[in-house]
Amino acid sequence: MSKIGIPRTLAYFIYFPLWKTFFEELGHEVVLSAATSKAILDRGVKEAVNDACIPIKLYHGHAAALAGKADYIFCPRLVSVRSHGDFGTETFCPKFLGLPDMLRLAMDDLPEIIDVRVDLKKGKDELWQVFLEIGSKLGNSGEEIKRAFTKAKKVQREYQRLLYQEKLPPEALELIEQKIPVPKKDKSGGSYDLQVAVVGYPYVLYDAYINAGLLAILEKEKVKVYTQDMISDREMNRQAKTLPKSMFWYFSNRAVYGALHFMQRPEIEGVIHLTAFACGPDSMVDRLLEIESRRRGNRPYLSIAVDEHTGEAGVRTRLEAFVDMLRYRRNRK
Repeated sequence: MSKIGIPRTLAYFIYFPLWKTFFEELGHEVVLSAATSKAILDRGVKEAVNDACIPIKLYHGHAAALAGKADYIFCPRLVSVRSHGDFGTETFCPKFLGLPDMLRLAMDDLPEIIDVRVDLKKGKDELWQVFLEIGSKLGNSGEEIKRAFTKAKKVQREYQRLLYQEKLPPEALELIEQKIPVPKKDKSGGSYDLQVAVVGYPYVLYDAYINAGLLAILEKEKVKVYTQDMISDREMNRQAKTLPKSMFWYFSNRAVYGALHFMQRPEIEGVIHLTAFACGPDSMVDRLLEIESRRRGNRPYLSIAVDEHTGEAGVRTRLEAFVDMLRYRRNRK
């Protein structure tokens, strides 16, 4: 049995149930890095190159935290996770593609890195080939790999259903871990006073330390939060058709399509874009969403950029002002 270390950041918020189930069904132990803290971020800033964006710096910190605790670090080389069809070529940020090499060059004390290449646009059998390569590297048989792969896909589908039930990933991950049945979707809006869409990259959006408690602040203000990960791929593609051209990057497209979807829903009273400072693709996303928010009904729009120096007080002040403006706007109507 091997210990597989998984950093609690980047694609963790989207694919962790798939990975965890697969490794555990093969008989291996999954070692997850702790939740993001100042110590983890400071270590990442120290190890990463100076011009890296905060998510990449953070990944270095999480990987360093796993040194000495795992036999392997699982850092897949994410290239593409779907064929984007008529919407053009779609891939991950170049830093995702080079992340395993960046880790190797930055730190000498890391365990061996499992850097299997994930490029699903090659065909429908490519995902199986990816997991077959991982399992074979760990010494498991083909039969064991197939069984674990089937179970992992099932758990990932259950996780996806929770997201479609408008659960945020941290809550959905907890429900999956506790094996709680998927609850029915609450269409009443509950006790919330406002409904707001918050879009952005999942590794910024759902990390409570990096986002400076943004989701918790909105919860305290009785704001119901919707994110792009609650929307099906079919609806994403429908929104893609409303644009003359899609972007090249997977997570960027998801943020854009999600925002466009929420701009069409009358109950959504505002859109917030959470962006990482020094992210090139995100600067384009931000400008595009600002233009579209005006073009599609002049929907209130707020952009918040975060980096390693962002404090909760500044984020709280901007959020409270935005929420007050939404309430004033609604009452005036």
